[in-house]
Amino acid sequence: MLNFLNDYEFGCIPEILDQMQAINEEVNLPYGQDPYTKKAKDLLQSKMPGVPVDIHFVYGGTMANLIMVRSCLKSYESIIAVDKAHINLHEASAIETTGHKILVVKNVNGKITPQAIRKAFLSETAIPGHMTFPKAVFITNATEMGTAYTAKELQEIRAICDDYDLFLIMDGSRLGSALVSEGVDYTLEDVARWCDMFVLGGTKYGALFGEAVCISNPKLKSNFHFAVKQSGGLFAKGWLLGIQFIGLFQEDAYYRIAKKELEMAVKLQNLLTELKYPLYIRSTTNQIFVYVTKEEHAYLKQYVLFKDVEVTEYAIAIRFCTSWTTTMEQINQLAIILKQAKQQKKD
Repeated sequence: MLNFLNDYEFGCIPEILDQMQAINEEVNLPYGQDPYTKKAKDLLQSKMPGVPVDIHFVYGGTMANLIMVRSCLKSYESIIAVDKAHINLHEASAIETTGHKILVVKNVNGKITPQAIRKAFLSETAIPGHMTFPKAVFITNATEMGTAYTAKELQEIRAICDDYDLFLIMDGSRLGSALVSEGVDYTLEDVARWCDMFVLGGTKYGALFGEAVCISNPKLKSNFHFAVKQSGGLFAKGWLLGIQFIGLFQEDAYYRIAKKELEMAVKLQNLLTELKYPLYIRSTTNQIFVYVTKEEHAYLKQYVLFKDVEVTEYAIAIRFCTSWTTTMEQINQLAIILKQAKQQKKD
């Protein structure tokens, strides 16, 4: 079957595998005290030279989000996020289990707006001492709906966070897709400048595993490692995490992969439009969303792996996701299947 289910179901890129093989029989100190972890941190810092960041490697995205939130919020403080946010829908209430409330606001094309942040903050603080105190805003870039924030949007969010003394936290598990997205004219360093802390994801860009938590706000750097350990995020064989990011950033494979994923996604979205599949939302990253009929859905399920997003009475919204392994040949094969699906008739 063709696999367009997600962008992390494969192994790792050769740049990582070769290095892992080369050091397999080395002896390295545990818990990130090894030279590869240091090299990876220095390498990432070199990509954001104007903003000093503390970098911590953890093995997965949910773990990274959990640690970031619990490290910066007091027990009575809450975090503002959109309804589609990963911490709200896909993390089994990981944030809530730490005692922190998520103040959920409606998304606009997958994004949060300054107006929504202001409304949530003022509503939650209307009766001081009786509700939680909002202290952070959580955003995802690229969003769960395949869109990317513009520089103007991020600057406006930063401004409203400054107005209310809120930390800005970004889930960047697909940050590469956002950075190469159409209309995006900011860099990794800009992200570090606007966000107090953010995740730089490796898993979805050809790493076996691994996310880098980058902290730019000096207030949040101290003792962060305690939250990592307490949350079960301190990896004994830390050098394996370091190797992932050396492989991704030493020769900028990270950006090459992001661009390739986007190139394949653009071709796929154009193809779907040509075949008159209605778009659920117009994506600018590697996640493509369309509506299909129940008959088309049933046919496609026989030949293609994809994700169901929303089921209505008349149609089903589905997601195709391109990855570092997606080829033009696979896009062409999918085109044939999509055309055949269009020929399916209702009973």
